[in-house]
Amino acid sequence: MKQNETIITYFILKGISDVPQLQAPIFVLVLFIYLTVLVGNMSLLLLVCLDTHLHTPMYFFLANLSVVDMTSSTVTLHKILLTFITGDNTVVYLACLVQFYMFASLSGHGLFILTAMSYDRYVAICRPLNYNIIMNFRICLLLASFCWIFGFIQVISYMLIISMISCYSSNVINHFCCDLIPILEIACNYKSILERVVNIQGLMIFIICPFSLISTSYLFIIRAIMKIRSSIGRRKVFTTCSSHLTLIVLLYTTLVFQYFVPSNSPGSKKLFSLFNTAIVPVLNPLIYSLKNKDVKAAFRRRLGKSKAEIL
Repeated sequence: MKQNETIITYFILKGISDVPQLQAPIFVLVLFIYLTVLVGNMSLLLLVCLDTHLHTPMYFFLANLSVVDMTSSTVTLHKILLTFITGDNTVVYLACLVQFYMFASLSGHGLFILTAMSYDRYVAICRPLNYNIIMNFRICLLLASFCWIFGFIQVISYMLIISMISCYSSNVINHFCCDLIPILEIACNYKSILERVVNIQGLMIFIICPFSLISTSYLFIIRAIMKIRSSIGRRKVFTTCSSHLTLIVLLYTTLVFQYFVPSNSPGSKKLFSLFNTAIVPVLNPLIYSLKNKDVKAAFRRRLGKSKAEIL
């Protein structure tokens, strides 16, 4: 074995920054973001569960997305908070693999849920008379179950190859969590195989397939909207899918820059990764709360009911 190759039993996570003076501000910022993710998504999830007016396919999928956002943020951000509290930035090999598996699976699931939501918007706008028949509870449950199951299955190929890596050039991961690209950068063997799998499977499963399905749905949606003669009617119909479209643009922009745009700056990769794992989950409930009349009306109903119960 070469002298610069190391058999790894644990990894050291460098975190967002290794500047000592920045550790406290980073901790406060990450803690605030994490609590905001939990409060925002839990509030939206409870609102969807409690208010019968939101018991529709779109909000069923949105509730699934809220669960993904809370779980994904917990998986990735907890180590930053623990490192500041305990001073220990090490993670054992198996725990690192588990963190990567959960993070990658949940990221895939989020994309698949957004794809299912685009199909829901297509049926609602293009086939409104058959909406309740096509998007019944059984179909919604099957779509959500497929998203969850396939989300966990599609990462297995990555896990198998990573588990075959027998040596690393270093045990220091230049990231705040165990993600694929930082692990790939320090791998000694099976690196070319993993790169090919990342390029082929990653592009197909995370980019091409979901994006093609979403784009196809929106092509039909745009065609249906253009047939509406009234500008007010077109605006009203487009408003029903504007929140979903905003989430898609945000998520795909960060994913492309995080994984598929070459960069010589590890800091920029961390920034996009932090935006994807922390900021996007914060924005999801905000976008649907601020831009959606149904959610705002449901919130007012629950608030009014709570006040009545207190009085």
